[in-house]
Amino acid sequence: MSYTSKHNLAKWIFVTLATVSLQGFSQPHQYPFQDTSLSDEDRIENLLSMLTLEEKINMFSGSGVERLGVRTPGSTEAIHGIVQGGPGWAGRSNQVTTSFPQGYGLGATWDTNLQQQIGDYMATEARYLYQSPKYKRAGLILWAPNADLGRDVRWGRTEECFGEDPFLVGEMSVALIKGIQGDDPTYWKGASLMKHFLANSNEYGRTVTSSDFDDTLFREYYAYPFAKGIQKGGANAMMTAYNAYNGIPCTIHPILKDIVMNEWGLDGMIITDGGAFQQLKNTHKTFDSLDEAAKACIQAGTTRFLDDYKSALKAAITNGLLTEEDLNPNVKGSLRVMLKLGLMDNSEENPYQLIGVKDTIDPWTKQETKDFTRLVANKSAVLLKNNGLLPLNLQQVKRIAVIGNKADVVLSDWYSGDLPYKVTPLQAIQELAEANHIEVRYAKDDRKSDAHQLAEWADVVIACVGNEPTCSPEWGKSPWAQMVMSSEGREDVDRGSLQLDQEDLVKVAHKTNSNTVMVLISSFPYAINWSQQYLPSILHITQSCQELGNAVADVLFGKYNPAGRTTQTWVKGIEDLPQMLDYDIRNGRTYMYFDEAPLYPFGHGLSYTKFDYGKLSSPSVIHQGDDLNVSFKLKNTGEMDGEEVVQLYIQYPNDRAAKRLRGFKRIALDKGEEQEVTIQVPADDLALWNDADKRFEVPAGKMNVMVGSSSDNVKLNKSVLVR
Repeated sequence: MSYTSKHNLAKWIFVTLATVSLQGFSQPHQYPFQDTSLSDEDRIENLLSMLTLEEKINMFSGSGVERLGVRTPGSTEAIHGIVQGGPGWAGRSNQVTTSFPQGYGLGATWDTNLQQQIGDYMATEARYLYQSPKYKRAGLILWAPNADLGRDVRWGRTEECFGEDPFLVGEMSVALIKGIQGDDPTYWKGASLMKHFLANSNEYGRTVTSSDFDDTLFREYYAYPFAKGIQKGGANAMMTAYNAYNGIPCTIHPILKDIVMNEWGLDGMIITDGGAFQQLKNTHKTFDSLDEAAKACIQAGTTRFLDDYKSALKAAITNGLLTEEDLNPNVKGSLRVMLKLGLMDNSEENPYQLIGVKDTIDPWTKQETKDFTRLVANKSAVLLKNNGLLPLNLQQVKRIAVIGNKADVVLSDWYSGDLPYKVTPLQAIQELAEANHIEVRYAKDDRKSDAHQLAEWADVVIACVGNEPTCSPEWGKSPWAQMVMSSEGREDVDRGSLQLDQEDLVKVAHKTNSNTVMVLISSFPYAINWSQQYLPSILHITQSCQELGNAVADVLFGKYNPAGRTTQTWVKGIEDLPQMLDYDIRNGRTYMYFDEAPLYPFGHGLSYTKFDYGKLSSPSVIHQGDDLNVSFKLKNTGEMDGEEVVQLYIQYPNDRAAKRLRGFKRIALDKGEEQEVTIQVPADDLALWNDADKRFEVPAGKMNVMVGSSSDNVKLNKSVLVR
């Protein structure tokens, strides 16, 4: 042990003895770092002083310190449920866990309160697995949310993101983070780790390509959700992206220290993505040796590597590129997260320490969990088109044909655990139909004219079509980074087409039976132009939720009134998109800069009821630094209870963007109910980046405040002067 370590240990022994003496030995502690009466930083400094060099190096793998009773926190994917062993289809050692809709579907709820509940539930399940004597599976650091922005619908990981808009993604990310970490002032239920910083929205070539754009887009767009997650949500962990940003690999980019840590205040964990460390030498070719790469990672703030790093890190120290002291700030980052998780003490004040210990019923088996998952799936459903055919009338419809190869499956994606059960659309429709004396018949395809014949027989055809989340009809049959059809996508696979292969099956059914409903079960948008023109009704819902089928049936038959909204601009064709690696969104990306007519605009979604918007009330003049408060009356004037997602957009003076989302609320109203709706936009959310002065500010002049049900359906307008 070094002289410094001995000196620190002696100091902490003195502090501990003094503390115990003052407390009358009421709470004995073996080590000072276990003493919750000391400050967080004092406890962290004490534990750091007790670590050997080998233990410090080991901590860069995410380990705890078993010798001192500090358990490894572990980590788990948590995009839409806890996934601790990787996808079960890949032969991984996995655990049955609750599976919510894909991240793309969670975004479609436009419901921050719901999102916070989802985060809270996932953290509870992670704690349960971690602390239960019958499981003891590691995973208190939840790798969620994916705060990347879906700037292009071809991106293979669109399924993981909340959408294309930075404000929406920021608010949904903050809600999920708060849910994961909980509201206790001292301890976290789980630790939220945001990914992937920064501008990671192309899969092909992601380990060599650079995402290039200016400071304004960095501040207003790509980095915005991450900044919100840290500053507003309280996240203190982040994963870096594979790609470079303006020519420098994100793994070692100076912005990690200069902005993320020094400006935003993250002082916890920064981890590399899987294999990204060695890519600094092998693909980015930034360094000639891995010990040089290790030095750069430590200097950039890396606290954990997700690939083989130990020999390189040790070599960097042996060769004088790094010292043991250079590791200390990074190790402290990991310790800060571990302290918040309660791993540096066994205090009875930790409200989460008995999860999985005192309660012994697996949470994914509880009826309340099933009901909650079904509610989330219902809220994620987006009614894209409806001419009145939906909801289906149980008294009038007597023969239903269900067709399509997505009708009788619930497909897992790369970030799904082992589902505790699956309810397919066909199963749910059959169950509901049987209770109402309706006959249901099923055909997977039309290869033997089965779909055609059923369409002739049926009163209504329900066509369930969509994508294959693994890019292959059979798990494991499609090699990594390849797909069966060019319209498929997943991690490491971008889409080469927006065409829906099974749209032809829908055409066959519709030619025979005009009452054909499309249920599009997909991880991303398609250019379904024919379907939009000719079909009476189209419903979209995402993949991989155990309650998928019940949600489809609930919406189709009016047991649940849909209110989900699109979170991306659905384009009519691939020709409407800029080239994939153009990261300057001002060249025609997102609803803010898209010049063509969309198939479905950002924020679009229909309901079975109608809502009337009253007069917009807001100040005519505000000053820079003021919040903006607007209010109006919203009334459900239709024939069903329902929810409306009200959206507030702003047109700024001299802004290239057509409009920018700055507020939203999902509001439930009974039939005939009226409610006063107030949306407050904090001054920070009103501000744009002033590149000349390098700061955010609200532009002076007249801005147009718009409120409506989508980006293309503005109901109310008012001009507000900013002085």
